[in-house]
Amino acid sequence: MRLVFAGTAPFAVPSLDALLAARHELSLVITQPDRPGNRNKILPTPVKQAALKAGLHVYQPERAGSPEALAQVRWAAPELMVVVAYGQILPPELLEIPPLGVLNVHASLLPRHRGAAPIARAILAGDAVTGVTIMRMDSELDHGPVLATRKLPIGSGSTAVELTTELARMGAELLVEVLTDLGRHPAVEQDHARATTAPRLRKEEGQLDWSMPADEIDRRVRALNPWPGTTATLAGKELKVLRGVPAAGRAKPGEILRVGSDGLLVATGEGAYRVEEVQLPSRRPMPARQLLP
Repeated sequence: MRLVFAGTAPFAVPSLDALLAARHELSLVITQPDRPGNRNKILPTPVKQAALKAGLHVYQPERAGSPEALAQVRWAAPELMVVVAYGQILPPELLEIPPLGVLNVHASLLPRHRGAAPIARAILAGDAVTGVTIMRMDSELDHGPVLATRKLPIGSGSTAVELTTELARMGAELLVEVLTDLGRHPAVEQDHARATTAPRLRKEEGQLDWSMPADEIDRRVRALNPWPGTTATLAGKELKVLRGVPAAGRAKPGEILRVGSDGLLVATGEGAYRVEEVQLPSRRPMPARQLLP
């Protein structure tokens, strides 16, 4: 099929690659404008890098609904448009251009976790399973009918980084399957009464308090790294907690119960948490054991 692809984040790159491997014609790739990264260096988006490497035409509008952007999509004349982790809500005028509509790859089992941070929110909620959804987009956020889903268990130690990698691969595979035979995947309306939201992560959500239950601390550490990261006071130092696991133990929250080669066992509001890896400000990550003499 002749497609327009819109995506920005690393999550979208496997879908772009899979469409090319399946020999679809990508007449246009839309991605967000380049933004400052570390040390204010202007960086191309991951999708832009992949698209240029493949020799594709790239367009980076500030607003996907601008008259110029709509003209670009009409010029590309897609049969269908695919959106994966693009980062903007598409206006009805754009959704109406492709005759076969606009499909989206979303990293949750809709209608659960509609929004910008479905993977982290699934971990934070303690979900046992997540997955990917191929849906037909409408004018509301993650609201359109569903063509296909695929499930993925969330392991007790699964991190947002690991799940993102696996779901990106899974979403790419499912997308190609759906496009291979659209007629075999009728669109089914979501049960909107069961919908939950997955809003963008906030920096303050990464602040750990040792009076929290150990399980909640664990979910935050696994869900919020690398951004916004999880910070705490430990051994009198403000630091980032990068890795750890819940464990047995009981004492005043924040008290270090045991020091071992495997980390520092810290009492929490319920149980204990073994801190295994930390990072001090402007320092490299290090084993938590090195915090103490």
